[in-house]
Amino acid sequence: MGKVEREHGLALSSYKQPCLRRRLAVRMRARGVHGYAAYALLLDRMPDEYDLLLDALTINVTRFFRNPEAFALLRERVVPRLWAGAGPVTVWSAGCASGEEPYSIALLFAERARIGALNARLRIDATDLDPGVLEALRRAEYPAAAVEHVPPALLERFFTPGPPYRLDPVLARTVHPLVHDLTREPPPQPPYRLIVCRNVVIYFDRPTQERLFSRFADALAPGGLLMLGKVETLFGPARARFELEEPRERLFRLR
Repeated sequence: MGKVEREHGLALSSYKQPCLRRRLAVRMRARGVHGYAAYALLLDRMPDEYDLLLDALTINVTRFFRNPEAFALLRERVVPRLWAGAGPVTVWSAGCASGEEPYSIALLFAERARIGALNARLRIDATDLDPGVLEALRRAEYPAAAVEHVPPALLERFFTPGPPYRLDPVLARTVHPLVHDLTREPPPQPPYRLIVCRNVVIYFDRPTQERLFSRFADALAPGGLLMLGKVETLFGPARARFELEEPRERLFRLR
């Protein structure tokens, strides 16, 4: 699939190969083609197939406050610490899909501060490889299933009645969507006080994961925090640069 990498810029060689083959097989079956060469020719004939392949490779399953234990930790220990500090509060939600994660983080800050103060201090960079899901983030409109775990007080305060439920546009402005390839591009606007990258790096091979962990460490401010997914482990040279703060929720602090 070198052709896809060269012509479309998708770094397929960074994915774990079994995962890549499974997802390619889904698209090849859907199009009724056999073999990677035939699929590459199909991509030439049907450019819209590239968008469907991108959807298959980027897992966009998400909702507000997904994995409640992780957000309980953010609410109780991380957000108060960051907001109590001086200066800007900068957050990077990497692999954000359609925006439920970065908007959930924004809601946690909104519990503690006036909207005007949030817009003055809080910036959340929300990045994803897929421009299509970022368009959904920009609309900030969500079906009932996406908001079912939003605390009722926050749902009433910061969303219009739905469905669809539309997030308060003033709060939404704290989140900045950016098309970004984790495997190829540097962090958008470091340094960050918090990086949240959950259930993303697990799909990449070990060398790519090690590069990403080092990149996250470089992008954090001193004492900054990194949250990974529950099934993800921090390893490689970057591991020595972090203290483990919360093992269950994979929260690390830069030394």
